[in-house]
Amino acid sequence: MSETVLNDNAFLVSETNEKGIITFVNDEFCKVAGYSREELIGQAHNLVRHKEMPKAAFEDLWKTVKEGNVWQGYVKNSTKSGGFYWVYATVYPYLNENKQICYMSCRRKFEKSKLPEIEDLYRAMR
Repeated sequence: MSETVLNDNAFLVSETNEKGIITFVNDEFCKVAGYSREELIGQAHNLVRHKEMPKAAFEDLWKTVKEGNVWQGYVKNSTKSGGFYWVYATVYPYLNENKQICYMSCRRKFEKSKLPEIEDLYRAMR
């Protein structure tokens, strides 16, 4: 599996509805994940979830945002081609213009020095 390393200024953005279905993605997210906007919109966001990510991490994410709080953490995602990329994610709930709850995820390059610690933590959570 090949790793995609984000550029220093990369900023990946996606939005989902309450059920985790993608309603918006920016160009950078599409580029890094390797999917077109059309392939992502309407799909479950876990389409890009890497198999090595512990389910407990996402359970914590959803519990946090459904309580109306901001979640932050390191996430390993899969690309369409079978590769992967690491990000530092911030996910938060908000009401859209139709007063529906949505979740915005903003991701950026993470500190590579944190990787051994994060991998150990996620291994222990699996």
